[in-house]
Amino acid sequence: MVQRKSGHVTLVDVARACGFSVSTVSIVLSEAPLSQNIAPSTRERVQVAARQLGYHPDAYARSLRSRRSQTIGVLAYDLSDPFCVPIVRGIQAALQPACFLPLLIDAQTKRSLFDACMTMILERRAEGVIVIASWVFEETNLLADVRKNGVPMVIVSRDMTDRGISSVLVDNEAGGALALRHLSQLGHRRIAVIRGPEKMFDSEPRWAGIQSAARKAGIRFDPKLVFQLPGLAGPDSGFEEGLLFSRQMLACGRPFTAVLAFDDLTALGVVRGLTEAGVRIPDDCSVLGFDDVFPAAVATPGLTTVRQPLRDMGMQAAEWLLHAIESRDPGAGKPLRKSPLLSKVRPELVVRQSSAPPPRNLGKNQKGALPALDTPLRQGR
Repeated sequence: MVQRKSGHVTLVDVARACGFSVSTVSIVLSEAPLSQNIAPSTRERVQVAARQLGYHPDAYARSLRSRRSQTIGVLAYDLSDPFCVPIVRGIQAALQPACFLPLLIDAQTKRSLFDACMTMILERRAEGVIVIASWVFEETNLLADVRKNGVPMVIVSRDMTDRGISSVLVDNEAGGALALRHLSQLGHRRIAVIRGPEKMFDSEPRWAGIQSAARKAGIRFDPKLVFQLPGLAGPDSGFEEGLLFSRQMLACGRPFTAVLAFDDLTALGVVRGLTEAGVRIPDDCSVLGFDDVFPAAVATPGLTTVRQPLRDMGMQAAEWLLHAIESRDPGAGKPLRKSPLLSKVRPELVVRQSSAPPPRNLGKNQKGALPALDTPLRQGR
């Protein structure tokens, strides 16, 4: 076998190994129409040599010729959030059959890093961009730059159609109502609520759905049992806030039989805090989350939650993007969409072990109440 120089295996390496010209090797390995005019034995020798050397086509060189990068920039505002993982998998599942490579970047909730990454995506001529806007996503001027460069873009988990950007997100209002109805149907009337951060897009519609369902069920919330997450640095801090709020719930002296948390990790923090105080879940108090991230299913007890079809949302975003890319090619026959698309997917209630009918003794969950903490109570508006 001919020894080659260091670096990737090239057509020249394959040609030297099989004894044919570079042009013949190129025609065979590219499966061009002219390859049918080459003798089967020659094609076999070329293919065997390529397999033995581990040859793969040079996508970079091909992209220079075609001016197509076959790359999609996938920019996650915080990849440590379990919320992002199923979305990324959905994106990848849709892109792989189309031979597009996702360029995955984590902005780590840092505005400056988000801007720098978006700049690199544009400089590398990605053919499209998907932004996963988890937690407190901040809109940047670079999003406008993406549109000015004619690069198709889709936002997941935020409605930015008013900015001309197609958006895929869950119907938060329907999800909030779904969670409250579940507790109401179980018989809960004294419900503590942990709202989302004030600046987070999902917070207000989710709270509106909870309030609407509560009014229909004749449930009134005790203001001392309504809390609001601060502007968090990331989802891991949601767990810590849930732990803190659980202690404050017990310390305020108001009876409650259920806690409806903004998301799963906050709910898991509540479960930890109540359990440490001797409150049994769900015998003494039910706890609900939102999202249905992986930890919700493997926790003890399993967390009842409102599921976002995250993988499907990722696939939808990628499919829209591929359509937009193809529609720019006059020969593809794809109609060009002039207005942004919006998909509000329906959430689904997932009932696990953390929810049950309320205890007969409404004050039972106060037996393990903790003394008042120095940290001030954060109440919702």
